Amino acid sequence: MKSMVIGGIILIVALMAGTYFVAGDAFVSDDYINSLTMLGAVAIITISVFVVLKYVNQIKNDTASGELSEERWDGIGEYKNPIPTGWGLAFIGTIVWLLWYWTVGYPTNGFSQIGQWNEEVNEYNAKFTSKWENPTEEDLVAMGQSVFLVQCAPCHGVDAEGIDGKAQDLTKRILKSSVEHVIVNGANNFKTAYPGGMPAGMAAGADVGIIAEYVAGGFKGEQPAAYAACAGCHGADGKGIPFVGPNIIEYDDAVISSVLQDGKKANIGIMPNFKTMLNATQEKALAAYIRSLGE
Repeated sequence: MKSMVIGGIILIVALMAGTYFVAGDAFVSDDYINSLTMLGAVAIITISVFVVLKYVNQIKNDTASGELSEERWDGIGEYKNPIPTGWGLAFIGTIVWLLWYWTVGYPTNGFSQIGQWNEEVNEYNAKFTSKWENPTEEDLVAMGQSVFLVQCAPCHGVDAEGIDGKAQDLTKRILKSSVEHVIVNGANNFKTAYPGGMPAGMAAGADVGIIAEYVAGGFKGEQPAAYAACAGCHGADGKGIPFVGPNIIEYDDAVISSVLQDGKKANIGIMPNFKTMLNATQEKALAAYIRSLGE
């Protein structure tokens, strides 16, 4: 038993040394939470090692005794012995500690990196909102360009032309192939601004190509009769109807905001949403910049 105790002490020292070697720099600061964590690690390692040593010693030296239970499994029975006192106390102690930690012990008033981050973000957002409360169109385009180059250019390209067709060409409001895809398959890409979506099969046959060419061409020339099926939601001029159908002649604020909030599934892929990455002013600025590209 003496050699086991010595071995246990050596194991504890080795484990603690390893812990300090891996995370020792975290305990140099004045943050008492790190100190409590280290103390807990010492307690857990020490208790675990000596509990294991205790029961290994009992396995080696103790003999079973007591009254056998009536149940048998393959001829093997169990003694009706009470649970070890240490196990029972540890179980009760764990419950008591849990209740204490939930109600009193959790350091809600202590320093929190997440809390500090949230405070700084909220403070910055308040300053940003105040500074750009009434931006000019020129300011919005300049801000939108910065947002675009960081958030959008990796897929749409710095020239916004879509990098070899792998993303939407934003220099045009809509492509003929996209219009045809939506007419045939329907769409529900703008859930925030236009929750109703568009059903599939709004036109068929040659009308699909005629409508697509007219819309993708920027509503130039004589409006085809088949477009009447679209005008009910998108308007005769293609500028959309609030909460009914999006603007399909230009990238207005509602379309851009909805895509950023919901993401977009199209015939060439899926765009993720940017819900937590841009504020309302940045979304408006991005819309202004994308409109300027078409000009």
